[in-house]
Amino acid sequence: MQSREIEANGFTFKAREHGEGEPLLLLHGFPKTSRMWEPLMEKLADDGYHCLAPDQRGYSPGARPKEVSAYNYTTLASDAAGFMEAMGWEQAHLIGHDWGALVGWATVGITPERVTSWTSLSIPHIRSFGTAIRENKEQGEKSGYINLFRQEGTAETALSANDYAAVRGLFAETHTQDEIDETIAVISQEGALTAALNYYRGSEGIRPDQDDGSQWGPVATPTLFIWGNQDMAIGRVAAEGTAQYMTGPYEFIDLDAGHWIIQEAFDKVIGPITKHLKQYGG
Repeated sequence: MQSREIEANGFTFKAREHGEGEPLLLLHGFPKTSRMWEPLMEKLADDGYHCLAPDQRGYSPGARPKEVSAYNYTTLASDAAGFMEAMGWEQAHLIGHDWGALVGWATVGITPERVTSWTSLSIPHIRSFGTAIRENKEQGEKSGYINLFRQEGTAETALSANDYAAVRGLFAETHTQDEIDETIAVISQEGALTAALNYYRGSEGIRPDQDDGSQWGPVATPTLFIWGNQDMAIGRVAAEGTAQYMTGPYEFIDLDAGHWIIQEAFDKVIGPITKHLKQYGG
């Protein structure tokens, strides 16, 4: 496992890199870093994949624009394409979790030709997610935190209070102390927490106050979607609704796990991911 920098879209991103072989890009979510992918990268590198996991926009000090408009889906997806270009990859397998998965859904929607196969962990298709937020009571309640996260200043104060106690509590039962420490070290940097929250403020299609997710249509890219049925943020209606937007090969796996599915159910996740990558690889 090595650290490196990636130049993309005029910014400098920190990244973890491991292995040789077929290109594979991994995108982390909120409020994590590329650290979350290390166990998976170790396994996949042994299986013949060249793994790259950047600290995404807002998390890398050299890629932390202040404008909310810099965190919309189109721009975030262009970062994913930019990472591939910087690596000299015409195509890559793509894996994402949480906000990294939302960026992944946008990437296969906008530039499907760049994605060999797509694996979403925890997060359904953008349109299925947004529709469930607005039309399903359970999902609306699960997504109530989005309203808080969109409140500039208020969200930052709530999450950073008492040495980021809320963030520490979120990870306490599922993450190692090293993982928690790295997360806090990154989001406590100047402007980093606001940048991470700007993903919620700049998003289209999953906000309770809007219904403009219609641009996120059918997906033909070979897709694996793994969801934990104890997820505190994603309900069954949104998860199962994803199937209606799949026009290509699609597999949905329902696990007895929560949102932090890599940490909670690694042994159950690695098999399906490996199978999916091999089935649709070069």
